[in-house]
Amino acid sequence: QVQLVESGGGLVQAGESLRLSCAASGSIFTIYSMNWYRQAPGKQREVVATSPTRATTKYADSVKGRFTISRDNAKNTAYLQMNSLKPEDTAVYYCNAAIETGLGYLEVWGQGTLVTVSS
Repeated sequence: QVQLVESGGGLVQAGESLRLSCAASGSIFTIYSMNWYRQAPGKQREVVATSPTRATTKYADSVKGRFTISRDNAKNTAYLQMNSLKPEDTAVYYCNAAIETGLGYLEVWGQGTLVTVSS
């Protein structure tokens, strides 16, 4: 069993910062990538940032220069540093990971953490 647990969401004002964390636990052999998605009210889920283990990180155009994804591989944890937050960044943020486990390859999702940015 593998699970992702996110933390760090909350309510902030425009221009402020937040850091989200995503910790993977369970029967993990290899993590191929850890990624962040978000879903705003009434909208589809969209990718925010991706961090493949053997490739470069990528960002949605809307967050380039403001958000930074990083990983601590020793802790199986990914982070999303969000600076200069805007009201349009308000969404539930989900962590996603592609993992080789004792049961084979799995794509796993966290439960989501709410980020609310007030104007």
